[in-house]
Amino acid sequence: MPERAKNLAEFPFTNSDFRYIAEIAYQESGLSLPDAKSQLVYTRLVKRLRENGLSSFREYCDLVRSPSGSTERQVMVAALTTNVTRFRREAHHASHFRKNVLPGLMKRAEKGERIRLWSAACATGQEAYEIAFEILDLSANASDLDVKVLATDIDPISLKFAQAGIYNHAAIKGLPVEFTENNFREIEGRNGYLEVSSAARKLVTFRVLNLIRPWPMRGPFDVVFCRNVAIYFDQKTQHGLWSRLAEVISPDGVLYIGHSERLSGRSEKAFAADGVTTFRRTLANSARPGKINETNPI
Repeated sequence: MPERAKNLAEFPFTNSDFRYIAEIAYQESGLSLPDAKSQLVYTRLVKRLRENGLSSFREYCDLVRSPSGSTERQVMVAALTTNVTRFRREAHHASHFRKNVLPGLMKRAEKGERIRLWSAACATGQEAYEIAFEILDLSANASDLDVKVLATDIDPISLKFAQAGIYNHAAIKGLPVEFTENNFREIEGRNGYLEVSSAARKLVTFRVLNLIRPWPMRGPFDVVFCRNVAIYFDQKTQHGLWSRLAEVISPDGVLYIGHSERLSGRSEKAFAADGVTTFRRTLANSARPGKINETNPI
């Protein structure tokens, strides 16, 4: 990788700086950053140098590796993570979920059964809330049943936005009219902004979670949305993620992944295709998955 013209930019940024940052990003989050991503790293982190009053990326690397740099290390990883999402991002998944999955889940819920769904890498919350909207559209009293949506992301800043549940009209443009009418209210004094309904909020629990670290919650899950995350991982990390998801999804449970992603490794035998980038947990060799950890259950 050549010493690019970036050294003539606002802050000196050497190959060794990039390699160190890429190594930390991989260790902390599984994020794979090839050399071609060096300009992205510079662009994403230049604000951090300004805010910390630093004059070079070498100084920033020194800060991140220092004993007092643990918080900045977390901020750095969050800044390098792509948090792009929107309502109705994968419309075919919404259709499959509504027609083929949700009716059966809500019948079970009405009988008193426990139903758990997971939006893994929820970013600013649209995916998790849309799941809640679908549930409420089918069962208006869902918030009184044992139905919960866990929404997790590595970025605490994105999660704060998600928890606030406030979006402008442009953000909800792709939603069905009945969803916007039933699940949002105009915010007085904030023209053009709407707030997610309390019923939808009651269904969703937001938590910070690093997908390559231990998962401090209880399974199993009936549905997992883990979309457009694995594309940022190398093959080894992808294999590990799919295998761990297979362990926490109920037999006949459903996994939705991104349109550019493919299951790989041992997990391929644990799932059967059920639609476009949609998979059912197979019943073969499927003793009901055990609990991973009982701290912070939902």
